[in-house]
Amino acid sequence: MAQWLNEPAEWSGENGTLELVTDKATDFWRKTFYGFTRDSGHAFLEPVAGDFSASATVTADYETLYDQAGLILRIDETHWIKAGIEFTDGLMHFSTVVTRDVSDWSVIPLPDADPQTPVSVRITRHDDAVRVQFHLGDGHWQMARLCPFPSSDAFVGMTACTPERAGLKVRFSGFSVGAPIPRDLH
Repeated sequence: MAQWLNEPAEWSGENGTLELVTDKATDFWRKTFYGFTRDSGHAFLEPVAGDFSASATVTADYETLYDQAGLILRIDETHWIKAGIEFTDGLMHFSTVVTRDVSDWSVIPLPDADPQTPVSVRITRHDDAVRVQFHLGDGHWQMARLCPFPSSDAFVGMTACTPERAGLKVRFSGFSVGAPIPRDLH
């Protein structure tokens, strides 16, 4: 059964969609570069064990620095991966943050995407490795990250954060968790 970590004040879920509006100053981040730790982002999570693939499609009205929405895989406050769209440098990027006590951040610019472009995100765990992929509606999954990550029981789900404001309207559809996709990378 899914449950909230940092439930937003405004949200609804029905017919396979989740819509939410972010609260002020929400984020997931640990230490690196900025020197602070935040564990206040919104996340609607369900438990997972072993290997799996989770995916969802997200749209939002990104406009302010660090507006973000996507998926999160979380063991605890010191071990998690968030992946999805993040607004930075004036445009949408596909962003992945891998946290193993400290956070790292990687981005892929999406110069042809606009805030209404639906983006599908997929996280797959195979043993102690996690693959992060995305696509912009064409159905072709692009790999954004392959990283080591503990194979412990965890939680996976949808996440949204706005470190610099409140009020990002986010819509998730098609969230699913199931058997992992094949291990083939190419």
